[in-house]
Amino acid sequence: MPQAQRSVKLKCAKLGYQYVVNHFLTCLLLPIMAMVFVQAIQLGPEEISNLWNSIQFDYTKTVCSSFVVILVSILYFMSRPRGVYLVDYACYKPPLSLRVPFSIFMEHSRIILSSEPKSVEFQLKILERSGLGEDTCLPPAIHCIPPAPSLDTAREEAEMVIFSVMDSLFKKTEVKPKDIDFLIVNCSLFSPTPSLSAMVVNKYKMRDNIKSYNLSGMGCSAGLISIDLARDLLQVHPKSIAVVVSTEIITPNYYRGKDRSMLLPNCLFRMGGAAILLSNKWWADQRRAKYKLLHTVRTHKGSNDKSYNCVFETEDSEGKTGISLSKDLMAIAGEALKSNITSLGPLVLPPSEQLLFLLSLIGRKVFNSKLKPYIPDFKQAFEHFCIHAGGRAVIDELQKNLQLSAEHVEASRMTLHRFGNTSSSSLWYELSYIEAKGRMKKGDTIWQIAFGSGFKCNSAVWKCNKTIKTPSDGPWSDCIHKYPVYIPEIVKL
Repeated sequence: MPQAQRSVKLKCAKLGYQYVVNHFLTCLLLPIMAMVFVQAIQLGPEEISNLWNSIQFDYTKTVCSSFVVILVSILYFMSRPRGVYLVDYACYKPPLSLRVPFSIFMEHSRIILSSEPKSVEFQLKILERSGLGEDTCLPPAIHCIPPAPSLDTAREEAEMVIFSVMDSLFKKTEVKPKDIDFLIVNCSLFSPTPSLSAMVVNKYKMRDNIKSYNLSGMGCSAGLISIDLARDLLQVHPKSIAVVVSTEIITPNYYRGKDRSMLLPNCLFRMGGAAILLSNKWWADQRRAKYKLLHTVRTHKGSNDKSYNCVFETEDSEGKTGISLSKDLMAIAGEALKSNITSLGPLVLPPSEQLLFLLSLIGRKVFNSKLKPYIPDFKQAFEHFCIHAGGRAVIDELQKNLQLSAEHVEASRMTLHRFGNTSSSSLWYELSYIEAKGRMKKGDTIWQIAFGSGFKCNSAVWKCNKTIKTPSDGPWSDCIHKYPVYIPEIVKL
């Protein structure tokens, strides 16, 4: 009982502190206003009359002052950055014929790696602890025994994913391909010639003067890099529309060797993609847009050799190409996260949390560097969290470091379970999950955070423009009633 009472007192004290600091001006002005009001009601009729007569209006000064106020207001609004609005987005939903249940995945592994039983056992252990479900999908070429990747099959997967999400996006928004001013396509590991962005321009016969960009080699956080690039372009060019396509093509990147550090991506990465329509036309798109972009924060730790090498495309001893993941990956991701939230915190946190963080920082710098740093309570700044579904360990680590509840990371865990690691597009499946659950309300703030090779940690902050009704379509339409599901620590196969 004493411990419970102490806990309640500390909680009440913290709530009181947060209220006073976050509403400091209100708490300061209310007593002053009360004093003025008391003094005013004590004035007699003659004093009130004399006060009124003492107020003399100079019409010339009034007109000049009004002109200056109007001019300053115009200059202020003209100098403000343009609002960037997310009108709508679409996520790819693979056909059921491409499902890869655990039994099929392991059967294929046993056949392909028949001479390497330890590698098969390693994949089994990873799959049991991965957090993936039975409905994740791989492209047709990987279903072959042995897998038959080629440039043609990789292009077929790219067309299957990208054209599907683009068609859905155009249907949702009623925007025509020729209305698009900027096209940004990000795919980390598959970069053909002509580029994927050129493939989209050719398919939809877009304008000759469209400005297209193709981002490759930037890892799972490339989706937020694309959003940041689109934001910069829309700030410069008024009355414009941008489309961002985020995907990862699995076909040419399925590792067919036996190196364990390279086998891990085979167990986690699955098909996926998303297309996002952004606009700065506030008079036309502000009302119908789902979200407004508030902030983007990018952190790059590539100057450090360990960070640079922790996710690395290379060849094994037999000359087979794959993605090697370092054992230090989670520690490096933690350092990148600290740098990112240090920049993001002042932009989004309430004054009470910023003050505690500042005091903690001063205490560590001045008094004792071994003092435990204060981790701000980001739950006070955000209603929803979209953490890149890179793997179970990534979600667990961020939930622990940011002190989030199970509900805060539910969208990330369920996305990993249903669709696997879809690389840069996973954040949009998570946002779609929150919408499908009917949890997105007007005024809610969303934090998207992703990690990528290099090593990078990127964030985007959105504000919901309107209460979003549960969509009747989308990637979760046929299964949202099943979620959330219980995911055990180990699924015995």
